[in-house]
Amino acid sequence: MDATVTLFGSLLASLGVLGAAMVAYLGKRGENALTGYSSLTERLQTERDRLERQVAERDEKLAELNALHVHDQSEIARLLIDNQRLGGTP
Repeated sequence: MDATVTLFGSLLASLGVLGAAMVAYLGKRGENALTGYSSLTERLQTERDRLERQVAERDEKLAELNALHVHDQSEIARLLIDNQRLGGTP
């Protein structure tokens, strides 16, 4: 009976050690996955911020160009009116 209990106890202890090793291994894999996910999230946020800045700069440039276009159109209209007033043909 003593040898059986000792053998059974040893088997249970071995299973416990193997279980703990498996949990530690899986925990480390989970930690690595979480670190990778965090790194990916950080890179995506940085990329998003950079693209938002580019879009804002593009929008500012488009607004500038639109203002110049409006100014040019009004200048063309003014010159056409001056041309007609002075007897020219459009």
